[in-house]
Amino acid sequence: MALMLSTMMDLGTEAPDFTLPDTVSGKDINLHNDAQGAHAALVMFICNHCPYVIHIQEQLAALANDYADKGVKFYAISSNDVSRYPQDGPELMTAFAKTNGFNFPYLYDESQAAARAYDAACTPDFFLFDGDMELAYRGRLDESRPGSGLPVTGTDMRNAIDKILNGESIKEVDQKPSAGCSIKWLEQS
Repeated sequence: MALMLSTMMDLGTEAPDFTLPDTVSGKDINLHNDAQGAHAALVMFICNHCPYVIHIQEQLAALANDYADKGVKFYAISSNDVSRYPQDGPELMTAFAKTNGFNFPYLYDESQAAARAYDAACTPDFFLFDGDMELAYRGRLDESRPGSGLPVTGTDMRNAIDKILNGESIKEVDQKPSAGCSIKWLEQS
């Protein structure tokens, strides 16, 4: 489990649009259409097998539940190469989402185009956009890591979401990169 840090996309960047199949509902989700009118949108690159994601999966569900009625939309995306990591395939993504009580789409990025558009580097990798779909926060969920002994609270992300909902700027907030396993890229022939 080699540690990889997120690349920290420039703040203010417009959310790269995508249309991806949701492994939970079976529908295609277009980010810009689906998030229209939301106060904020959190795009998360995760996968089923990563120990860093497994470490925070309960907090991801809790976070989405806590902000469901506050106009915040959540989107999880798995972009891993399923030929080498079959445990991250769409059928198992469906089961993972249901087992963990995800009330948000868990999207399958088979071509890895979404991961490349976001310059996603690790799982988990978080991108929080404001109501204008401009990047307001990118980085870690909180300071907890597997084996750290620190509780998973979602503090960094919760603070960022709250600031957006309160109309406060978060560009001056010290944003620390997320850390996790690398995205499992398709092998180029």
